[in-house]
Amino acid sequence: MPTLRLEIVTPEATAYSEDVDFVVLPGSEGELGVYPRHVPLLTAIKPGELRVLKDGRETSLAVGEGFVEIKGDAVSVLTDMALESEKIDTAAAEAAVERAKAAMKEDHSAEEVASIQASLQKALAQLHVKRRRHP
Repeated sequence: MPTLRLEIVTPEATAYSEDVDFVVLPGSEGELGVYPRHVPLLTAIKPGELRVLKDGRETSLAVGEGFVEIKGDAVSVLTDMALESEKIDTAAAEAAVERAKAAMKEDHSAEEVASIQASLQKALAQLHVKRRRHP
């Protein structure tokens, strides 16, 4: 069976680089499932859960905002965050959610509000992945 080469890159490092059977991305317009030989596509992703199926096993990563480029048998994800469930600090993510909620009650510029909302969405994505994988 053909595979996809999945590369997930953050500003810090390559977070994931393997041949996989299938990937589900949190697209800006909803979930996007990608099998080998997918039509070429360039689109934005939003903070959420990225799921990978490889050899019958599913792996999840919490990802932030970014872009994905699909080229037939290769998927390249450029994102500001990519964490596997084991690397997610639940207490830190919960604290980030509380900080963001408190900050939203204060008066901020539109730019600051967007930044706070982005931080909140990334923290919620981490909690979703962590709690889904380790209830």
